[in-house]
Amino acid sequence: MAYKSGFVSIIGRPNVGKSTLLNKILGQKVVITSSKPQTTRRRIKGIYTSDKGQIIFVDTPGVHKPLYKLGEYLLEEARLSIPDSDLVLFMVDGSEKAGRGDKWIIENLLTTDIPVILVLNKVDRVKSMEKREEIVNSYKELLGDRPVPTVKISAKTGRNIDDLLKNIYRKLPKGPAYYPDEEITDQSMKTIVSETIREKVLNNTKEEVPHSIAVMVEYFDESGDITNISATIFVEFESQKGIIIGDKGSMLKKIGTEAREDIEKTVENKVFLDLHVKVKKKWRKNPSTLKQFGYHSE
Repeated sequence: MAYKSGFVSIIGRPNVGKSTLLNKILGQKVVITSSKPQTTRRRIKGIYTSDKGQIIFVDTPGVHKPLYKLGEYLLEEARLSIPDSDLVLFMVDGSEKAGRGDKWIIENLLTTDIPVILVLNKVDRVKSMEKREEIVNSYKELLGDRPVPTVKISAKTGRNIDDLLKNIYRKLPKGPAYYPDEEITDQSMKTIVSETIREKVLNNTKEEVPHSIAVMVEYFDESGDITNISATIFVEFESQKGIIIGDKGSMLKKIGTEAREDIEKTVENKVFLDLHVKVKKKWRKNPSTLKQFGYHSE
């Protein structure tokens, strides 16, 4: 059997399960997940290698109408991933019919000749077979005459993931491995740490706070018996700073403890994590601050 390899972009609206799918395929957590929109803010490569070949998945931010400069950057990250792909997974929430957001993606992002697979996630939430067919047909209508294979999965449980991988390999060209077999992501350790901290803020706060935070790792030293890390959580308003610190520092302590436990599994070492909170007003609207925080498309 010929060895195959290629780049596969995962495109879809926020919260359809793109990052959950990638983590499930790779068998470990390389992308943070939460129930909040805009959890994924960068293009992140996840590398899956088997005896059939190597698939370089590109997880992208959820596509939605941008309200700030940050939103424009997120949309651009999704858009830029497509031209370099050998295949696009158009991932949708299979528990509901196609909506305006899906229509916008098809009309604005999937206009190339690059092959597409329609991936319906969360189909296990719909018990009626008739309802499932209606949902599938609503997406097929939007795709028109384009021959698009359809795979129904559950990213959470792993159902039909094997079928999805078979469909992907069918569409990929013959080619060499681009990365060593043991490599599973292109992210630096500092990026993984900052994203882990951000995930814990997302999961412990609500309303506008999760969207208003950015995390920068200021110091990272793994040369000794303990990995020493210092990081700053940036917010837009003083009131948000108070929420993240919490009563007598309780919230910041909770975020720090949860982040440290996850980071220790990643670096396979004891970790000392020093967290600070600072206010950077309207950073989501400021191009130079966005660049400083690493939100700039290459």
